[in-house]
Amino acid sequence: MNTKGLTLWQQAQRDLRAVPGEITTLFCVSVIVMNLLANKTIYQVGIVAADGGILLSWLAFMCMDVVTKGFGQRTATTLSIFALGINLFVSLIFCLCSIIPTETDYSGFNTIFGGTWFILLSSSIAFLLSAIVNNSVNESIGRYFRKNPDGKLAYITRSYVSTFIGQFVDNFVFAGLTFMVFAPIYWDGFSWTLPQCITCSLIGAVLELIMEVIFSPLGYELLKKWRREGTCKAEVLA
Repeated sequence: MNTKGLTLWQQAQRDLRAVPGEITTLFCVSVIVMNLLANKTIYQVGIVAADGGILLSWLAFMCMDVVTKGFGQRTATTLSIFALGINLFVSLIFCLCSIIPTETDYSGFNTIFGGTWFILLSSSIAFLLSAIVNNSVNESIGRYFRKNPDGKLAYITRSYVSTFIGQFVDNFVFAGLTFMVFAPIYWDGFSWTLPQCITCSLIGAVLELIMEVIFSPLGYELLKKWRREGTCKAEVLA
């Protein structure tokens, strides 16, 4: 892709236009919804816990993986930043709605949609860092598959390894910021230790990787469709 003479904003616009609209939509919706679902813990035994976000986190990472393969690391990261911005905007709207006084008791609604500022901050930082790591690892691994870069082995290796590492980074950064930095201050001294954060992050990454393995064939078929239609990087961003 020739980017000479383009500003960062122009490059970002060009990258976003190249990505098929259905993927941009799915990605943004998955980021928004998985953050809402994360308010509910669906499994917990000791420090091992999984929240509702696991039901959609695979979709967000699958979208990043197919965009990285089809359009490159920079485009996938640009899309991630765009989705994060959309999520922050939606979170602001939710927060404003939750603080509007009403005669009817909407305390449950307000708790879920109002959110907690430091949890939103932690999740935003964690998502951005994990997206950068996931996309970088995915593209780096792809360079080793020179004979058959579009084969299934190349796709699953890129996706599985980058997803596991990216999900671990996401979980660890979020847990570290939330339970080691902010919780001791704002939650009456409640906190996690570093080993607890690492253990929970590893287990969460394994669970999320399993979800990715189950649904990854969808991403592979989508990439084949893009190649047949001439939608991928070589044809679109030249």
